[in-house]
Amino acid sequence: MNSYVAQTRAQVLAGEIEKQIYAREFASGELIGTIDTLKSRTGFGRSTVGEAIRLLTDRGIAEIRPGRGGGLFATSAGPTVRIRRTLLAVTDSPTSVLEAEAVREALEVLIDVDAAKHRKPADIADMNKLMARLKVAGSENRTAFMLANWDLHERIAAISPNQTGSALYLSMTRFVREHAVAATHDEASESAATWLEVRIETHEELVAAIIAGDVPRVKVAIDNHAGLLSTD
Repeated sequence: MNSYVAQTRAQVLAGEIEKQIYAREFASGELIGTIDTLKSRTGFGRSTVGEAIRLLTDRGIAEIRPGRGGGLFATSAGPTVRIRRTLLAVTDSPTSVLEAEAVREALEVLIDVDAAKHRKPADIADMNKLMARLKVAGSENRTAFMLANWDLHERIAAISPNQTGSALYLSMTRFVREHAVAATHDEASESAATWLEVRIETHEELVAAIIAGDVPRVKVAIDNHAGLLSTD
């Protein structure tokens, strides 16, 4: 991943509002807030809020409307792609994101079977920690869950001795997550609770199968994981 770069408070605030817009918490044309209401809601000072507003308007996802009844309003939430039964808001390149996800899916058997054959105690410990983090993230929001999900899959990919396959899988995963902004579930196909429950159970079984070194069980778990791609 890219090295960590500290963000200013305005960048952090703008990023949080951006995620809310992409997660459809604010519809296009809906009031996000005024400087005073955003100050009260976030606890940040006027200068920080003002800079965050500037960042959001520069990105084209919010606009300032002056006068009575004015304030900061959401504009466009950007493109959305379907990954499994998840709607993922992305900054750009939706077709490339879908293509990268398709490559990841094609490599899943290679990566996970390799992990089952070559996992070591340190790998098992890390997978258990990341699985626990995945459950916690699920209680926060769907975007946090998706980030924890990618962390888990990246760690599994790191186990494989196939350097080419692992590198390609990791590069595709990172491409997707670098373009992703927020995740929501498809309300037409399942509830938020079902969305989370199914994904946690599916990943728990995949990790358990890898830890057990049970290749046939891993392949069944992968089939169940791939079943989440269905849009029926």
